[in-house]
Amino acid sequence: MSTRTSAAVSLEITVAQGAARGVRTRGLEAWRGLPFAAPPVDSLRWRAPAPAEPWTGVRDASAFGAVAWQSRSGNFIGAAKGQVMSEDCLTLNVLRPAGGGENLPVMVFVHGGAYAVGSSAEHPHNGETLVREGGIVYVSFNYRLSALGYIDFSRYSTPGRPIESNLGLRDQVAALEWVRDNIAAFGGDPGNVTVFGESAGGNAVTTLMATPAAQGLFARAIAQSAPPNALYEPDVTGRWADEYLEFLTERLEPAGVESTTLEDAALMLTIADPADLVEAAVQLTLLTPDRDPGTIALCPVIDGDFLPARPLDAFKNGTAMRVPLIIGTNDREGSLFTGRLDILATTPPRIRSIFSNTKKKARKAIKAEYPGLPAKRPAADFAGDFAFWYPTVKVAERHSRFAPVYFYRFDIAPRLVRALGFDATHGIELFALFDRMDGPFGRAMGVLGGRRAFKRTGARMRAHWIEFARSGRAGAEWPLYDEASRETLIFDERDRVEPDPRSSRREAWQAFVPHV
Repeated sequence: MSTRTSAAVSLEITVAQGAARGVRTRGLEAWRGLPFAAPPVDSLRWRAPAPAEPWTGVRDASAFGAVAWQSRSGNFIGAAKGQVMSEDCLTLNVLRPAGGGENLPVMVFVHGGAYAVGSSAEHPHNGETLVREGGIVYVSFNYRLSALGYIDFSRYSTPGRPIESNLGLRDQVAALEWVRDNIAAFGGDPGNVTVFGESAGGNAVTTLMATPAAQGLFARAIAQSAPPNALYEPDVTGRWADEYLEFLTERLEPAGVESTTLEDAALMLTIADPADLVEAAVQLTLLTPDRDPGTIALCPVIDGDFLPARPLDAFKNGTAMRVPLIIGTNDREGSLFTGRLDILATTPPRIRSIFSNTKKKARKAIKAEYPGLPAKRPAADFAGDFAFWYPTVKVAERHSRFAPVYFYRFDIAPRLVRALGFDATHGIELFALFDRMDGPFGRAMGVLGGRRAFKRTGARMRAHWIEFARSGRAGAEWPLYDEASRETLIFDERDRVEPDPRSSRREAWQAFVPHV
């Protein structure tokens, strides 16, 4: 499938859909905006991704594709002003060392953004340092977001207008299938693919590991700051869909469209402008933290088909993909989620709600781990542990029974970030891993000092990620995780290994109900 004889001197590559010409950038070679599926428009809007269509001639692959539709008015700031958004967004990007190679390890990154915002072009230099230092092939991609990808409208499906669930998750599987079928053309090894992601991207990783259609599409996985339990049964996601349609109806009523029947609802979803679809989702997600504390309405659904079971149960039962896994969280995940980002269980009513089924003795034991709760700092740590840390611990311990697991905690933060009270918060490790500290925001974070130490930690982190992508093993100083010792690598100014860090907190959470 590849014009390999000219790969060293030409950036023209042939994939299943046709020929594409890449671009040399900052000493590397890139192909951008390559379709991995057909545009999900018109009759395909609410359907699983269809195969990408072939093109004629040589496609210009020098620019990123349009980003998925998203809003700038919700909890999370979406695409930059002027950024082209389109339903025709299912494209990916390939970055490789200059001159290419053969059978190079492949790392596929799933971006975060609460399944509401983000894109593969959000940080256009992501992956460059990994490619330079590791000699790997780096792939990033877009997938459907917000209402178009992560609200379950399947109950409104009709024979004339079929609607499927888990569209964003299906897009991710389609991207990985494209990598399997085409990455050899770029010098990558389709049998040595590591999928990794952060936040919603981390949730995507743990969910993909429990998705039968993803079986065999990757050999190892890395989940950074994942909320592994942020996916729900159809009775919950269906109620959210009903509430969403009320918001959408209010937006479209001037056009005389109402969702009084299944047919009306299916028609409304089909004809609605994508801008209205994502803005109605904003209304839903702004209410969810108080209506359903501890949840997020944009999420995969356990539909019993494409996603047959809760991933945490799949890890427990050994039915998740038995591939090596790096997984971990940051020291204070919850400290970021204040103000506009206030979506976690940080307020007294939200905390009382998520404790509603937990016995008093167990509640007291958990609360004792967060002295001063519900004051701001302990509430942020409580909520971050509920959403990110404790479910991540459960994934690690359960998966370690069936496959190699490396567990980490990321503790380092520049001094300004600490002075502002965030510490090593959600998402900060991306600045280390992707070597972003030389950009304007990275330099601003380091204005009071700590930038060089942070960069050195990032270099060590990348070395582990690269070695894992190559061999399935981390560096020699990072031991495997198991339920007996729970040895955890702490990324800090000086990395260290700790057995069962925060063990009393972990033991207290064991009694939380419903059980994670």
